[in-house]
Amino acid sequence: MESPHGSGAFDLGALQHADGDPDGQSGESTLTVVIALIANVLVALAKSAAAVLTGSASLVAEAAHSWADSGNEVLLLVADRRSRRAPDEQHPLGYGREAYVWSMFAAIGLFVAGAAVSIWHGIQELINPEPASDFAIGYIVLVIACVLEGVSFLQSVRQAKAGAQEFDRDLLEHVLATSDPTLRAVFAEDAAALIGLVVAAVGLGLHQATGSPAPDSIGSIVVGVVLAVVAVILIRRNLRFLVGEEVDPQVRSAALKSILARPEVDRVTYLRLEIVGPRKVYLVGDVDLVGDSVEHTVAEQLRALEARICEGPAVVGAVLSLSAADEESLVP
Repeated sequence: MESPHGSGAFDLGALQHADGDPDGQSGESTLTVVIALIANVLVALAKSAAAVLTGSASLVAEAAHSWADSGNEVLLLVADRRSRRAPDEQHPLGYGREAYVWSMFAAIGLFVAGAAVSIWHGIQELINPEPASDFAIGYIVLVIACVLEGVSFLQSVRQAKAGAQEFDRDLLEHVLATSDPTLRAVFAEDAAALIGLVVAAVGLGLHQATGSPAPDSIGSIVVGVVLAVVAVILIRRNLRFLVGEEVDPQVRSAALKSILARPEVDRVTYLRLEIVGPRKVYLVGDVDLVGDSVEHTVAEQLRALEARICEGPAVVGAVLSLSAADEESLVP
């Protein structure tokens, strides 16, 4: 696709446009994680104090949840920072996949420190129930937590909406599909936190109304189950990106159109774009060049075309080969 200056800049369509400038989008992801970290630390402190004062099993589960989320945000900040390191001789495609490694650690932490602790504590409370008190403190803390978690959640929703609109996806569909694991993790954890707050409020209310700690204990188990489901989803998504996942069809189509727009390219017979980090891809393709140039000239044309493709910040590497005469042409 020709740029406004006619340079024939390579265009990856929705991958570039949905996320905007990659450096700017990384800054947006960092802001999302920082807001989530601040909110979770404040919420964890408040929930811990309320859990001690009230003796509520649901609040203990929620405190464990928030502390787990706080630790996860630190891991997500590490993921964002390390994945943006520049390529070097040992890592010519950069360090983008580190984002999925550290995000995987965060998801496992959510499963162990959040889900397992909440479920275990709920079961223990069912076996050895203890009455709760000072319910008003619990309700106040839950309201404060809801406000703080809501602020963090709205930030992740705002960031996700831009990408969802460009890809013409539903918000949830985009969160699951995006190559940015920090956005997905914050969105999922905040959504789970808000669900957990509702569950904790119901459990605490039933405990106060019935005098039985059983609903509160069950609420702790439910919170743990919600966290376990979220953790498994995040683990599975990070695993798929670590193994290697093809880009969205819209991005592939935009890349194909951009290659075919080059005057030296007659047709494209093979194209693969693999995600190697947040908003980063590696391109492999087979092309048929215009004319019948001699071998050394063809090699120079291919290298020049690869360099042109890699000029954009979204493509960290490109390898092109010549198409065989009997191979079918790809259509955008």
